[in-house]
Amino acid sequence: MEDLDPTYIQAPEHRSDSNFIPNQPEEIPVIDLSRLDDHDDVQNVISEIGDACEKWGFFQVINHGVPCDTRQRVEKTVKTFFDLPMEEKIKVKRDEVNPVGYHDGEHTKNVRDWKEVFDIYFKDPMVIPSSTDPEDEGLRLVYNKRPQFPSDFRETCEEYARHAEKLALKVLELISLSLGLPKKRFHNYFKEQMSFLRINRYPPCPRPDLALGVGHHKDADVISVLAQDEVGGLQVSRRSDGVWFPIRPVPNALVINIGNCMEIWTNDKYWSAEHRVVVNTTRERYSIPFFLLPSHDVEVKPLEELVSLENPPRYKGYKWGKFYVSRNRSDFRKLETKNIQIDDFKVVT
Repeated sequence: MEDLDPTYIQAPEHRSDSNFIPNQPEEIPVIDLSRLDDHDDVQNVISEIGDACEKWGFFQVINHGVPCDTRQRVEKTVKTFFDLPMEEKIKVKRDEVNPVGYHDGEHTKNVRDWKEVFDIYFKDPMVIPSSTDPEDEGLRLVYNKRPQFPSDFRETCEEYARHAEKLALKVLELISLSLGLPKKRFHNYFKEQMSFLRINRYPPCPRPDLALGVGHHKDADVISVLAQDEVGGLQVSRRSDGVWFPIRPVPNALVINIGNCMEIWTNDKYWSAEHRVVVNTTRERYSIPFFLLPSHDVEVKPLEELVSLENPPRYKGYKWGKFYVSRNRSDFRKLETKNIQIDDFKVVT
């Protein structure tokens, strides 16, 4: 078999066969959002979403309102971009100063991922902190990079992102209701949101037994909305026992998962699940996640309404923008130290 660059090789305990039991009958819920049109069924949908957030941190939605033709257009357009020669793609390559655009060297947990990506900020330009220094209140603007080809790349991606953001905020309202909170409890956190759209391409891999498309991780965001193709490869670690489950591609469905911010806001009631992407030797795979992120000045900490003497805060607060800038450093290269995680903010008891 073909040799693999050692930067891609996962530790044995994190490879695709680790803690994975094939052909399990259980899977994450698929929730039909058209049921919200039936007044008598609304509370059932809200309860099912709450249960999924608590048990899995993942669920799929169908009849979600994101037009199929918009999704098909973006899938076709991004494939055209990734099929370009490398000399074209690196014209819009990202770096540590401007962390959007094309990249083919992303790391997860300090191991290189078997993929290439393109990131697009939802707001252009976007405001982010100038540095990781907690005392530095400086801000800077970051602008999206736009490939020359295909010519409709920017327009198509932005159109899809608008629909994905609308769905993300709708799901956020349902999650808020499932917690017994007002529907718009979280909305003020997104006035200058740092959300972004990502396109992932996972090429065929000569050694899928050693490498992963994305290594095990939790998303740092609030919620993610993921379009995945029919190839499959996304896996989630079950909260109760850590066993890995495949997330079966469902035609026209979108995958929703809970990120670190929501886990902290709910004081661990809702679960930001570890997930990973396995690869294969023959087929490329595409996925398009939209990451809903709060404004840079939002402090992420357990909500007052969800803590009490019996359920005290389990996390110290942190500024979202500073966390994002610090976390982003580890995407570009292997660091000598572990990158920042939400566990670093856990209250020691």
